[in-house]
Amino acid sequence: MQTPIQNWLNQYPTIGTFLGLAAAIAVAWGAFFVTRLVINRALKRIITRSGTQLDDMLFSRSVFSRLSILVPALILYNFAYLLPVFSGAARQLIMAVIAWIVVISTGATFSAIGDYLEHSGYGKRFGVKSYVQVAKLILYIFGALVIMAILVGRSPWVLISGLGALTAVLLLVFRDTILSFVASLQISSTNLVQVGDWIEMPAFGADGDVIDIALHTIKVQNWDKTVTVIPTAKLIDGSFKNWRGMSQSGGRRIKRAIFLDMSSIKLCDEKTLDRFAQIDLLGPYIRRKRTEVAAYNSEHNIGDELLINGRRLTNLGTFRAYIEAYLRHHPDIHQDMTLLVRQLDSGPDGLPIEVYAFTSDTNWARYESIQADIFDHLLAVLPHFGLQVFQHPTGSDFTALVNSAG
Repeated sequence: MQTPIQNWLNQYPTIGTFLGLAAAIAVAWGAFFVTRLVINRALKRIITRSGTQLDDMLFSRSVFSRLSILVPALILYNFAYLLPVFSGAARQLIMAVIAWIVVISTGATFSAIGDYLEHSGYGKRFGVKSYVQVAKLILYIFGALVIMAILVGRSPWVLISGLGALTAVLLLVFRDTILSFVASLQISSTNLVQVGDWIEMPAFGADGDVIDIALHTIKVQNWDKTVTVIPTAKLIDGSFKNWRGMSQSGGRRIKRAIFLDMSSIKLCDEKTLDRFAQIDLLGPYIRRKRTEVAAYNSEHNIGDELLINGRRLTNLGTFRAYIEAYLRHHPDIHQDMTLLVRQLDSGPDGLPIEVYAFTSDTNWARYESIQADIFDHLLAVLPHFGLQVFQHPTGSDFTALVNSAG
């Protein structure tokens, strides 16, 4: 025997259907609320206490929150029979929603795995972000085909097989993506660029640290704190300078010259050599050279009447020896790398004496300070060697000349 409520529902089936749907929606909403509550509280507490970081990345990317939507979707799917006329369409729509939830949850999982690899340091070497973006792109394309197939009631393989005619269009649409993906493979396989590298690419005005390597772009934070965005494919097409080798070597090059007035270069007499011998860094050099010069001149019967005869030391050669000795004893110069003091071709700006050495500190600010201190000292000791720096005449020079003539 049926109850009065059942008899009443039989008399008004539409009302019964809507009541059933309302109950199903209420149950689905309650299940969703409980699931989110469990995830946000209990699961978060478990993840916080765990020792691995991967589950933290999955939680931060809302993977579990997105999966929680599956619970109400499955409940509604099972109660779709309450709509006898539209049950087929309702099931298709709900199934498409379920497929969409699976796709976005999988995409969030890929992102979480990419975050984990980047934080572990592995991503800097292989540009994991680019591969994650490619995987997500393929996932979303395949997911869109599956959802469309569900909505039209056809097999997804039928739609996929029909893409052959659209291959040319797809290649045109995804041309930049394909080029960027190939460039990313070349960059990671040959280890051209990593996050944190200092690169220079004048064609794009880039001069700074790489802060992000993605599928389509590479971001460079310049030293003025601006950000330059370089297409990934252009990094392979053009040329750029990577300073990573300098950082890894532990030395940063100094290559700077002092331009000397050639009229101040002269031979050294004994009195000058006696004065130079009192300099601590030059003492051993002066004694050794005096012995060599005296032995040579004695062997060839050359007297000391004229300095131009035989072998003689010059104030310029002695100054070069002093620079080298000064650098050899400098605590901030890398002694295991190339160190030389050379004379370049003379020109209208005088005679260049170039210092070629490496500092033991690659930090930019510290490097500039070390370099400035070295040349401050060298410019200050020039008068002790009877040398002068070449400098173009200035207004004060002409004023002094006019005053002296008047």
